[in-house]
Amino acid sequence: MDPNCLFCKIGARKLPGKIVFENERVVAFEDIAPVAPTHVVLIPLEHFASSLEVDPSRHAVVGELVQVAADIARQRGFAEDGYRLVFNTNAAAGQSVPHLHLHLLGGRTFGWPPG
Repeated sequence: MDPNCLFCKIGARKLPGKIVFENERVVAFEDIAPVAPTHVVLIPLEHFASSLEVDPSRHAVVGELVQVAADIARQRGFAEDGYRLVFNTNAAAGQSVPHLHLHLLGGRTFGWPPG
């Protein structure tokens, strides 16, 4: 855990967040500024800044983020209609918190290209 990281603090319950899933590796919580009817942020509890730090030792937890997102989409009833998963990497891509995180967006139709 990085004591200065916003998402580490939410994952450790040192800051409030509306947690929708948690286990010993992953926490998922509602985004505070949602851009879709469902906008959940999923984080590994292990702190690493971005996808640039994903090495073979972290493949399993990144896969688990994707699996948990799919499970939440199924539970909320929009998996079959479709949903969007987004990893932003660094500032130019819109990453505002330097902790790897996955956005689950669902409950509406999305356009292409994004952004």
